[in-house]
Amino acid sequence: MLTALVAVFVVTYAAIALEHPLRINKSASALVGAGLLWTLYALAAADSHAIGHQLGESVMATAQIVFFLMGAMTIVEVVDAHDGFEVITRRIRTARLSSLMWLVGCVTFFLSAILDNLTTTIVMISLMRKLLARHEDRLFFAGIIVIAANSGGAWSPIGDVTTTMLWIGGQITTLAIMKSVFLPAVASLVVPLAVTAWLLRGKPVVAPAGVAEGRNGCTTVFERNLMFFLGLGILVAVPAFKTITHLPPFMGILFGLGILWLVGDLVHRHKPDEDRHHLTLVHALSRIDMSSIVFFIGILLAVATLEHTRILAALAGWLDRAIGRQDVIVLAIGLVSAVVDNVPLVAAAMGMYSLEQFPPDHFLWEFLAYCAGTGGSILVIGSAAGVAAMGLEKIHFFWYVRKVSGLALIGYFAGAGIYLLQFRMLH
Repeated sequence: MLTALVAVFVVTYAAIALEHPLRINKSASALVGAGLLWTLYALAAADSHAIGHQLGESVMATAQIVFFLMGAMTIVEVVDAHDGFEVITRRIRTARLSSLMWLVGCVTFFLSAILDNLTTTIVMISLMRKLLARHEDRLFFAGIIVIAANSGGAWSPIGDVTTTMLWIGGQITTLAIMKSVFLPAVASLVVPLAVTAWLLRGKPVVAPAGVAEGRNGCTTVFERNLMFFLGLGILVAVPAFKTITHLPPFMGILFGLGILWLVGDLVHRHKPDEDRHHLTLVHALSRIDMSSIVFFIGILLAVATLEHTRILAALAGWLDRAIGRQDVIVLAIGLVSAVVDNVPLVAAAMGMYSLEQFPPDHFLWEFLAYCAGTGGSILVIGSAAGVAAMGLEKIHFFWYVRKVSGLALIGYFAGAGIYLLQFRMLH
């Protein structure tokens, strides 16, 4: 049975990694893989009651992540529908490309920590179309935006899906991850940002003519500001809600979503239906990326079978015997995340190492949050942010390899070095 489970998981993983050449959505591969794995496990096991109990536990853990992501995605969609991000993007103005690069990199870094790296990438690349006329300039900026978004998401419990998984799973806590990974994340951005800004030194910003600022005329300045600050305030308050109440984060995000829904309905209650429809939470729920949500469900349930059958524990033992160093193992996981999706990688690591052996805020979990979060920047296909940028700006894979991958790799190792040095100094 164990051999069959491993074989099915490997084929599922390969199908996910080869999503674009195969033209098969990774969500379909994840769901089929999860169904096959649990079916094989149930048929081979004698105790059906125990299998049902294990599946129930896995569904409960998966649902917490899914509810959180759905709430966060919906809040971001509501803010975007109100043109709320214009509050930030309207203030980004400069005459030199090098100065603009630093400004965009820093804004992306901190915005990604509050929102998520995918949404931030889409917002910032859309802004670049309003600020830069030359496609070559926008390509360089898109590469830095991907690096900055992934770096910013790594040090915040709500900035990246993998960090959120570790936070909800109890492997990391809010203040600890922010304190330990912030400086490494900064280093992983500053190094490639400095090199790119130096290459663009002296070049002027060539702005396109006649680009409109907002997408709709149905919201006032007050409404944009209200929904922007309320939405971001809710997202930032979720870690505090978890710390104070000790309730799971999904409860905080759903509570905040209800508040945003109530405020939105009150603010727009006197508008005609045709003007208010696209501003409502109902419309925002229809715009969230349900394909990604379904993918998370499938892959987390698939990995759960390997955890319950102790396959991941055996793999962890083999890695410890073969390599023997946790830092090298985690660095390798980060490099692999440049090629394949980091969600199943982190899910597998969470199943490989127990909280009894590696308690919350252990070196393993914090370094994993950094490596899995920033390693995806090394290739354009290695993160959701990279894939989004690839589609928005038509970035060719090999152009990214030639122009950006080396910078991201240097930044990755610079940040890793900072983390290891910082850890040894403080411990």
